[in-house]
Amino acid sequence: MIKFGTGGWRAIIGEDFTKDNVCLLAQGIADLVKQHAAKAQKTDPYFILGFDRRFLSDKAAKWMAEVLAGNDIKIYFIKQVAPTPLVMYTVKKMEAPFGATITASHNPADYNGVKLFTAGGRDAKEDVTTLLESLIAKVDPQAIRRLDFEEAKAQNRIEIIDPFNDYIDTILGMINTEAIKKRKLRIVLDPMYGVSKTSLQTILVTTRCEVMVIHDRHDTLFGGRLPSPTTHTLHRLRNTVVENGFDLGIGTDGDADRIGIINEQGDFIAPNQILALLYYYLLRYKGWTGGVVRNLSTTHLLDAIARDFGEECYEVPVGFKHISAKMEETNALIGGESSGGLTIRGHIPGKDGIFAASLLIEALSITEKSVSELLAEIEAKYGAYHMAEKNISFPSAQKSALMAKIFNQQNLPDFGLKIARISDFDGLKIYFESGEWISIRFSGTEPLLRIYAEADSEKSSTALCNIMTGYLGLE
Repeated sequence: MIKFGTGGWRAIIGEDFTKDNVCLLAQGIADLVKQHAAKAQKTDPYFILGFDRRFLSDKAAKWMAEVLAGNDIKIYFIKQVAPTPLVMYTVKKMEAPFGATITASHNPADYNGVKLFTAGGRDAKEDVTTLLESLIAKVDPQAIRRLDFEEAKAQNRIEIIDPFNDYIDTILGMINTEAIKKRKLRIVLDPMYGVSKTSLQTILVTTRCEVMVIHDRHDTLFGGRLPSPTTHTLHRLRNTVVENGFDLGIGTDGDADRIGIINEQGDFIAPNQILALLYYYLLRYKGWTGGVVRNLSTTHLLDAIARDFGEECYEVPVGFKHISAKMEETNALIGGESSGGLTIRGHIPGKDGIFAASLLIEALSITEKSVSELLAEIEAKYGAYHMAEKNISFPSAQKSALMAKIFNQQNLPDFGLKIARISDFDGLKIYFESGEWISIRFSGTEPLLRIYAEADSEKSSTALCNIMTGYLGLE
C-alpha cells in the first residue's frame, strides 16, 4: 500500500520502497498528470524531478522518469543532487503543474520516499494525494509503460536541467548582502551528510562569511545519526563552534528544508526560537507587516509577538501544506513549524532551510547582535516560553486502543490546571487557562505518537508530557 502522510510517501528501503513500488507510484503520477492536463486542455504535460543523497535516490529518480516518459510526459530532470526547496523553486519558476523529489527528508537512513509538489511549488494537498492513491490502486503492474532513460533523453522526453544558479541568485536577491559582507560572520555549516553544502556554502562565501564545513561527504548512513538537526545530533557542530570561536553553527536536515542552530555560546537554539526570532526581526527591525502561521505544535510565543505588533497568528494542522495554504489565504508574512521549517511571503510556499539560514545571517548582520542577544531581547519583552517534546513508539496493535482513549473518548489525566478548551482538529490539543498547552497526535511520517507541551519553564512543560505518557502507560 502506497499511502501519503504529512510529508509525502515514506517507506523502508527493501520492504516497501522498492523498484516495483516506485514504478507503480510513477504510473499513478503519470495518470494524475495526464488527467490534470486533459481537464486544463493541455496537450504537452511536463514534470519536474529531483533527488537527494539517500541510498537509491538517484536510481529511483531514473525509474520514475522512465515511467513518466513512457507515458508521453516531458521530464525536466535536475542534473545533480538537489535540496527539496530547490526542486520546489523550480516547479514554481517553470510554472509546472507537478513535480517531485526522491527523499525521506529527516527520516532514518533505512527510509526513502517521494515528496509530490503541485503548481507554485506547493506540497501536494490531501485531496491530490487521496486522488493519487486511488489512481495507484487501479494500476495493473503488468501495464506500466516505460521508456529507457537514455532513449528518452535522445527523444527529448527527458531534458537535463541545472536550476542551481537561478535558485541561489533568487535568495541572494532577497537578503541584504551588503550588510552581511560588512559583518564578516564566522560560520560552521553541518549539512549532516545531506544536500545543503553547495547551495548554502555558495551563499555564505558570496556574502564574505568565513565558512567551515563538517560532515559533508556522501554517506548514505548519515554517519550513523538521524539526519535531523536537533540538540542530540549536533554535538560536533556545537564543539566546533565553541572551540574555534565561531559566531554561529548551522545544521540542515537530509534534504535541507529544515535547520538547527548552535549559537556563539554553544547552545542549541530550538526551531521555535528561530521562527520567533525571525518573525520579530522582520517586524521590529525591517518594519514589515503581516501575520504569522504556525501549526498546533509550534510555540505560542508567535501569538504574543503578533499581538504586540497588531498582527494575527493563525493555527493550522501539522503539515506544511496547511501553513502555505493559510499564508496565501491571509497574506501572512511568515509561516513555520516547531520541527525547523519555515518560509516567508514572496518565497516558495514550502520549507526552505537554506533561505531560513540566509535570513538569520541577515538578522545578525543588520542588528549587529548575536543570536543569544536577540533572544534575550525577545524574552525580556514577552516572557519565557519552553517546549518539551516526546516521540514515543508503540506496538502497532495498540494504536486503535490509543486512538479510542485519547481522540474518541477524550479520556484525559488530571494535569492540575484548569482547561480552557480542547481542540480535536488534528489529534488532540488542550489549552489551559494559565497559558500552557499540550498536544497529542500520531506522526504522519513515522510510527510514533508525538506529544508536545509548552509552559513558562522547562520543568513545567516536561511535567505535562510526563503526566500524559504516564497516563497512557507509554513511559
